[in-house]
Amino acid sequence: MVDNTEMADEMESVAVDYSGFKGYGVPITIKNDDDFLMIKETLTRIGVASKKDKTIYQSVHILHKKGLYVIIHFKELFALDGKPSTFSDEDKGRRNTIVNLLSEWGLVKIVTPESVKEPLSSLNRIKIISHKEKDQWKLVAKYNIGKRY
Repeated sequence: MVDNTEMADEMESVAVDYSGFKGYGVPITIKNDDDFLMIKETLTRIGVASKKDKTIYQSVHILHKKGLYVIIHFKELFALDGKPSTFSDEDKGRRNTIVNLLSEWGLVKIVTPESVKEPLSSLNRIKIISHKEKDQWKLVAKYNIGKRY
């Protein structure tokens, strides 16, 4: 297991080039490489719910590129791919709220915390299901990283 804690602390004082993300997403650091998969799985259980058919539509993803990470809304991923996107302030608020939750839970460190202060979304507009409830819900990603659109 690789521990990137020191590297994450050092990155704070060194200018890091996130231009590969073209301004999309919220730059983050993670404690170690093993946390990537845990964060990825956690995000599959956070999103917009359809209680009628117990479906969660995943709102955000973790994207890794050249050793850097961002939390990014699925509509931002479409824009990053050069596809039409309707990314709105409501979507940005949902993304920011989810990133703040991940930070509060100790899963990520936000590189620029001031960038996710506004807009925010009400927690009653975001459904979070526990790991033990996961099998009772249909988890749907509206964007699949690595798939050609």
